[in-house]
Amino acid sequence: MKISGVVITLNEAECIETCLASMSAVCDELIVVDSGSTDATCRLAEAAGARVIEQPYLGDGPQKNVGPAQATHRWILSIDADERLTDAAIATIQALDLANTGHDGFAFRRRNFIGSRWIKTCGWYPDYCIRLFDRERTAFSNSRQHASVQATQPRRLDADLEHYSFANLGELFSKASGRFSNRAAKIMYLKGKRANSWSPFIHGSNAFVRKYLFQRGFMSGIDGVSVALSAAVNAYLKYAKLLEFQRDAQVRKAEDFERIW
Repeated sequence: MKISGVVITLNEAECIETCLASMSAVCDELIVVDSGSTDATCRLAEAAGARVIEQPYLGDGPQKNVGPAQATHRWILSIDADERLTDAAIATIQALDLANTGHDGFAFRRRNFIGSRWIKTCGWYPDYCIRLFDRERTAFSNSRQHASVQATQPRRLDADLEHYSFANLGELFSKASGRFSNRAAKIMYLKGKRANSWSPFIHGSNAFVRKYLFQRGFMSGIDGVSVALSAAVNAYLKYAKLLEFQRDAQVRKAEDFERIW
């Protein structure tokens, strides 16, 4: 059974070639849905044999559904540009009988990295994600952030993806304190959610305790502390920013609530 590989991109020149190379081992078609890259992403993708579709960003789920809708084949392998198939994942996919399976989706364990360091605690592993699915039976949710494939009969595979989510600790914290928390605060505000003066502290503390204690971040040394602290910073700031939107008309007026994604 042939597979179409789909990746959404925005300025992913540093990683798109490696991503597509890992997909080409199991995919008969490669599609890149690009939302306006200004670097060499599109040129490199085309050189790797991918068909590039230009699409202004619609939000996570809607954007990830663009490629499958225009794919040639029924089965879709959809991974992020900073993800890679391991050799075990490639072998597992090649062994699947997709023509006769009753499953509409297959989930892989995901190894999340900071730099070259695989973080196995803090809820970062096994972190199962459906990446291979039958587009005639399922698709990504329409959620505009953190969308997932809505398979009703998925199967977990004994194979891993690699996810190079953060280049270093600085990026871990800059993303948490910057666009991640800002986007979340704007979404909450537009949905009518409101915070009080205790909300940032409570949510920040809860995030740290969950990551460091309940999800065993203490077993990963300084990296575990860092992941727990970044989660706390993200949670604290998104509620602090939400509270600021409520209390400060000048800040609210300066923010573009039409540009979230």
